[in-house]
Amino acid sequence: MPRAGRPPSKPLLDKLGVKPGARVSVLGPQDDGFLSQLRTRTGEVSIGPPKRGSDLIFVFVARREELDARVAPLRGYLKPDGAIWVIRPKGTPDIKEVDIIDAGKRAGLVDNKIASFSEGLSAMRLVIPIALR
Repeated sequence: MPRAGRPPSKPLLDKLGVKPGARVSVLGPQDDGFLSQLRTRTGEVSIGPPKRGSDLIFVFVARREELDARVAPLRGYLKPDGAIWVIRPKGTPDIKEVDIIDAGKRAGLVDNKIASFSEGLSAMRLVIPIALR
């Protein structure tokens, strides 16, 4: 239910920029509800290893120590104007927004959006800088 004075929020897939027909790769713990939503929007959903030419890659990361190994290799699977959404637990000292920003920079990516993924998860979008596309 929306908070008083606030308009209702957009549906999750709209917040995450999932367009009809998009090629989407999902890595990490499987959220059946999220996967069902994705499949209503696009038939190109890959679970496990990412697909080359992905428009969007969703990667679930629970600890700071996993970031570089999980994020850096994904850049090569993206379309130039694609995005990697790093999904992490909210409110934990194990991984913070600044950790994702730093890992993105090390991978040659920049952050440009944050979204609430669910009650317990937050999402940060990493993209290839415009000058390098």
